Amino acid sequence: MPADSPARATARETIALLTGAAGFTEHRPPSHPLPPDGPLSWAGYDAARERAGTRTGEEESVVYGTGVVGDRACVLLAFEFGFLGGSLGRLTGDRLAAAYELALTRRLPLLALVATGGSRMQEGMVALTQLQRVAAASTRLRAAGLPQIAVVRDPTTGGGWATVGAGADVVLALPGAQVGFAGSRVRPADADPHAYSAEGQFAAGQVDAVVPPGELARALTHWLRALGPHGALPAAPLPRARSAARLPETGREAVAAARDPRRPRAEAYLADYFGVRLPLHGDRCGGADPGLLCGFGLRADGLPVAYVAQCGTPTRPAGYRAAARTIRLADRLGVPVLTLVDTPGAANDAEAERAGAGAAIADAFAAVAEARVPVTTLVIGEGGSGGALALAAPDNTHVTADSYFSVIAPELAAAILKRPPSETGATADQLRLRPQDLLELGFARSIVS
Repeated sequence: MPADSPARATARETIALLTGAAGFTEHRPPSHPLPPDGPLSWAGYDAARERAGTRTGEEESVVYGTGVVGDRACVLLAFEFGFLGGSLGRLTGDRLAAAYELALTRRLPLLALVATGGSRMQEGMVALTQLQRVAAASTRLRAAGLPQIAVVRDPTTGGGWATVGAGADVVLALPGAQVGFAGSRVRPADADPHAYSAEGQFAAGQVDAVVPPGELARALTHWLRALGPHGALPAAPLPRARSAARLPETGREAVAAARDPRRPRAEAYLADYFGVRLPLHGDRCGGADPGLLCGFGLRADGLPVAYVAQCGTPTRPAGYRAAARTIRLADRLGVPVLTLVDTPGAANDAEAERAGAGAAIADAFAAVAEARVPVTTLVIGEGGSGGALALAAPDNTHVTADSYFSVIAPELAAAILKRPPSETGATADQLRLRPQDLLELGFARSIVS
């Protein structure tokens, strides 16, 4: 990465990029000086710190304080990579802990602008244990229902990535940034460099978006609006039906309508529902399911809503884990949830089983059941068995006229019952899977038209 790349901007340049004319008020924690040459008496450490200070104009590798991004106040902390590689020592830990405490005290979101090479060798275990301080401070902020957003710059490696960066609720990355737990000098010589890049981490579901510097302020303004903190919010409004389909007369008609390739899918519903969409990407376990869309959005009236939307494909374990992550984050922040159900069922191939399909589906069921915020569900197509039900809100599920929901696909039901294919339609009727059947059975609260 060239030295003049925006991803290599200084801490204060990065803060100024976001706060602009609104400005930034720096804070400093109480001073607790280190002993000569630090806790390990590492020869030359004081001189190295002095040179770093002269070169950067900073006293430590982190700057923090309060500022306004767009129209939202927040606590910002920014790493200065020019100061000993943005590494974490005890005084860095003091600043990080103070930044988290400032956000907690003032009930503000925490925005971390990360660029670090990891823990400081010259302070040994004293430096390494700062990661525990950060984890504890982050946990307190999380328990208070306050959001944490990280922007990972070049480079973001080691313990700083594994705590301040990857531990945030939302992780954005600058293009081309080196991102990974293993820094360039400690990873295997034959390692694929793409795996340690912002783009590689996005592909692996570890980063939510790669955002160019010129778009960062706008993206963060939207995220801060969506994540809050908020007061009491109403349930997510129901989307409008995107087709004028009539109610089917038979079960076979209901299945055919839901499987019609011309039927509106999740993208059409989300585009109509939100003015701004902010995707969350990946399951944080190395996977992403392109057939399941998750994130937060802002409606035209400014109401934030979290969404989980199936796109008509079999949902993979990574999709269920991403859904559970989104629902739990929304619940912690007090944001209502909308789920759009549309899947023939959970993926059932061998790869899905190896990836933990059962556990992932169970976790999605649990996330919906645990949610204290209102969850609203609209079935917009196929409701295929437990793979669809895992994302449906008990007692608050609605259906469109071109949808169905069934304990099992009618073809599979006929096969299990040893019926010929010609009886699939009759089996569909027996399953009572039409929208009007679902309403009569008490599963659906309404048919949205």
